Amino acid sequence: MTFVLGLTGSIGMGKSTTGAMFRNRGVPVHDADGAVHALYRGKAASLIEAAFPGTVQDGVVDRARLGAIVLGSTEQLRNLEGIVHPLVRAAEQAFLDRAVRSRAPIAILDIPLLIESGGMNRVDAVLVVTARAEIQRDRVLARPGMDQAKFVAILARQVPDREKRARSHFLVDTGHGLHRAEAQVGDILRAIAGRDGRVAATIRDTRPDRPA
Repeated sequence: MTFVLGLTGSIGMGKSTTGAMFRNRGVPVHDADGAVHALYRGKAASLIEAAFPGTVQDGVVDRARLGAIVLGSTEQLRNLEGIVHPLVRAAEQAFLDRAVRSRAPIAILDIPLLIESGGMNRVDAVLVVTARAEIQRDRVLARPGMDQAKFVAILARQVPDREKRARSHFLVDTGHGLHRAEAQVGDILRAIAGRDGRVAATIRDTRPDRPA
């Protein structure tokens, strides 16, 4: 039965790069951020425009305008999450159902705020991507449109890296080069090979078309 691995990590730690390493090995990966991008061009756009007028241009959410409204405002951020999170969860559920149907040995949920959102019960194990603080900072500040104030505001919403590492089952450290990170990914896959997943079993038992 499919083993569900939660992939997470703070901003700038190399989570997307690590997810790509799993994909390259044939492991199905659901990218929560990618799902949000798709929703911002689809189902969520009209709902967000209604809640935050002027944030949608030509049917697509302008992330910069939306960010200017919600960043630093707990109330506005909760309003946005109330719109987006149910849609993201539905996409996640559909992904897991496909993984179970295809009998994938392992499926990965790439969720940036997995620990912060209390989502650890939705996976069988947690993989945290990490790197030294100075590497993280340099990576983030090199991004277009990023500055120190935005970086600090984002970090304030995230569980500290040291705490994430303490709550993880597996770690990938991207601060020592891609070759070393690739080796760690291989070690993780070998460690969970053949393990049955509790989360996937729940999906199997509750999906509507399960034979009686």
